[in-house]
Amino acid sequence: GTLFLPMAFSAGSPSHPAYGAGHATVAGACVTVLKAWFDEDAKLVDVFRDANEADLLGHVAPNDPPGGTLEVLQPGYRVHSGGIEDFSPPRVYASPDAARMTIGGELNKVASNVAMGRSMGGVHWRTDNTRSLRLGEQVAFEVLRKRSLEYAERPLCFNVRTFDGQRVQISRGEVRVL
Repeated sequence: GTLFLPMAFSAGSPSHPAYGAGHATVAGACVTVLKAWFDEDAKLVDVFRDANEADLLGHVAPNDPPGGTLEVLQPGYRVHSGGIEDFSPPRVYASPDAARMTIGGELNKVASNVAMGRSMGGVHWRTDNTRSLRLGEQVAFEVLRKRSLEYAERPLCFNVRTFDGQRVQISRGEVRVL
């Protein structure tokens, strides 16, 4: 009975001025710090293989997959049986691109999903999210720049790839685009 599109929030989309999306800004900052501390070019399959080999005693935690090994998994899929909708358990992701998945790529996807989830809820515009991810990235650069002067380890150096693909080095209180 209406021409309005369905909305998650009755106030409309969005009910405030555009740009600065808080969730996207925080996601951008958090992911940038994680990329600075971890090797974002490391392949997930290699990280999991190394972790599996490191557990020489064969300890298996209660939530470990069968066999106690870490693997790249994909979500379960919808199963319809007898009029009941259910989901299958996750299964090993075996597509050809599985060997190319990196820590940085997965972190970038997490940040994007956090940001875009707010658009799907009708709270922000897509442009708010993409710009706010970069804003969070700049906040993280400033925090890391200050930390590079304060840590006891000398010289402390962070190397990060931005959401736009540029290489940035943070060391001795300076942020440099490489």
